[in-house]
Amino acid sequence: MRHFEFEIMPVIQERWSPRAFSEKPIDPLDLKSVLEAARWAPSCFNEQPWRFVVGVGKEGLKAFHEALLPKNALWAKKAPVMILICAQKVFSQSGKENPYHAFDSGTAWGFLALEAKKRGLMTHAMAGFRKEQLIEALLLPHDWTVIALVAMGYYGEIKDLDEQLVQQEEPGDRRSLETFIYTPNAFVEDLK
Repeated sequence: MRHFEFEIMPVIQERWSPRAFSEKPIDPLDLKSVLEAARWAPSCFNEQPWRFVVGVGKEGLKAFHEALLPKNALWAKKAPVMILICAQKVFSQSGKENPYHAFDSGTAWGFLALEAKKRGLMTHAMAGFRKEQLIEALLLPHDWTVIALVAMGYYGEIKDLDEQLVQQEEPGDRRSLETFIYTPNAFVEDLK
């Protein structure tokens, strides 16, 4: 059961990472709008270092499916869209290292996930895949770093999941604010 300590936007309250996906295709306009939301994320020097490799359709998903680790393959193969989130590690203007590439790309992923939820789509980001295999299969540039793989689609049927996954198929709760906010004053105490 989720417990929200303070009022936040409903789309944030409703977002979670399920494993039960429907194979129903995503409308291309919805997919483009989800990616458009990511495009408008803030970034250091407006660099926009995120790079999304989008897999759709049987052939477009093949490399993604082959790279999934067995536990994720049990459920993620049903999702009609896979998005590999990468980031360009260097600034395009100077060629110098961009120490914020992953931070900025994570922000873009957050925008993407919220827009997807607003459109009735579910997203599940994962690390359970073979990065090197995808880098090779997709011929990714050497100055990109692979961050996560996202399954995206409509919510499916829990009964279609492997028995061990059914027990995990509910929105998780979060630690309380006081467990991750540190200040030199009494603000954290005021949250109680």
